[in-house]
Amino acid sequence: MLMGDTTYEDFHPALDRFGREAAGIDGATRENNLHTNLPRLDSRDGIGRVQDRVTHHPSYHEVGRAIYGSGVMTSLGDSAYPNLKSLSLFYISSMNGEAGHNCPLACTAGIIKVLQHVANDALREKYLPGLLDPDYETRLHGAQFLTEIQGGSDVGANATTALPVEGSADLYTLVGEKWFCSNIDADLTLMTARLDDPAKGTAGLGLFLLPLRATDGSPNGYRVWRLKDKLGTRSMASGEIELNGAPAHRIGDQQSGFRHMMRYVIHTSRLFNAMACLGNMRRATLVGVSYAQNRGAFGHKIANYPLVQETIADMRSDTAAARAATLRLLFQQDTLEVPSHEAAVDTAAQRMAVNLNKTISARFAHEVINQGIELLGGNGAIESFSVLPRLLRDNVVFENWEGTHNTLLAQWLRDAKGRNMDTPFFAWLRGLLEALPTDGCLAPVRSGGLSTCDELEQSMLELRDMDDSVASLRMRVLGEKIGCLMYCACLAAEAAYARSASRDDAEDTEHLARYFYDRRVQPPSERHDAEYLNRLRTINRCT
Repeated sequence: MLMGDTTYEDFHPALDRFGREAAGIDGATRENNLHTNLPRLDSRDGIGRVQDRVTHHPSYHEVGRAIYGSGVMTSLGDSAYPNLKSLSLFYISSMNGEAGHNCPLACTAGIIKVLQHVANDALREKYLPGLLDPDYETRLHGAQFLTEIQGGSDVGANATTALPVEGSADLYTLVGEKWFCSNIDADLTLMTARLDDPAKGTAGLGLFLLPLRATDGSPNGYRVWRLKDKLGTRSMASGEIELNGAPAHRIGDQQSGFRHMMRYVIHTSRLFNAMACLGNMRRATLVGVSYAQNRGAFGHKIANYPLVQETIADMRSDTAAARAATLRLLFQQDTLEVPSHEAAVDTAAQRMAVNLNKTISARFAHEVINQGIELLGGNGAIESFSVLPRLLRDNVVFENWEGTHNTLLAQWLRDAKGRNMDTPFFAWLRGLLEALPTDGCLAPVRSGGLSTCDELEQSMLELRDMDDSVASLRMRVLGEKIGCLMYCACLAAEAAYARSASRDDAEDTEHLARYFYDRRVQPPSERHDAEYLNRLRTINRCT
């Protein structure tokens, strides 16, 4: 639907191959997440020299060879649909949870984007081939160290300083501390630092690329204080560092550091974050459905009970809607990154959609994983029984990385009130709904969705004139409604295409779209009747 038949046929073998390999590394992923196998920091070597190296369990590297070998980073160098290709592979990888490598993939992708779009030719030629390399033993991988103890989401409060190196146009030394450094053993890291500039807040920040190792392999002007003991994503090493004159390359001009960081690093990470949540949702649904179809209770398979059928329908429809929206946003990102594309309204609509998708996908994933645990009952809480407890812990981290729910909703409101970015967003959303068929089972989604779209846009206009404090509180409920309508429109568009293309899953996708609409967008006053029960049975027959 999105790539086109020819591109998809060419790319499908890579998806199929990695699908088999990803299933095969499930055991190694479980092993490298055991508390006895988590990464450790070796601060000094045998004779006392500072080395600050992170040591991983062998299963960590087994997983990494499969993931990088899929071409997940290599695809970002393709001329056609690089984001859609890369994150389709990333989606498959994410069904194993974070796996110790998926957050690093998002960080590496951010560096690739910066090198492709901003960096000078010398840096691009030096580092880009290694970042695109699918060979785990020779590839370069990246990190981003943005958070400081006093900053967090308030990046403008960052205090790490950058001092120019005499005689060099773009080489600086960095001094300061970074509080949350994910993939702390990466080869390259992007970070912000304050330039010798009177501008305060984010305007005074530059963007820098730091090789973490000197040519002799020693730490490149930094010390690792400790690794973080995290709730989730535990097999990926995060830590705290002190920068003591670390030499780094400035990326872009002095005035654009924060803008480049948001556009190419954080925006990219939010797309990866949503796809990671989607992988969690899909895996949790597969586990829950399989268990329900095989678990017997009181003389029946539990999949035959209406309450279980409703739970499965909820999980499947939320997962399908998140998938449809996220894949569409990746397709649009590929369109926007074509050099000849200069439509500012499209960029604004995409920014609003990506930020909303990040928070909605994480919240839905949390709910779907919890529903999967409920289907398994007491077994759902047992680490050795299923992947679900680990998925839940990982997802809690995903909910807070690259912008908490509150941060993203506040940003959505600022972009609407200060830049009118909600206007092109609603125009894009309305276009999706208007393209739906005017007859058949999707007709109510079209008519009702357009009416809801008008109401939500009017509510956003009213928020612009409200006191900021009141508006921010109302934004939480309104943001959820807008996100659900966006998901519904994307899933309905997929269902309409499936019907027009006579796809085997057309009827199933239509049922999921209509179910999502009735549950999340316009719940009827009475849904628990014979017709509703028949719909649940139909959806469950398709699992």
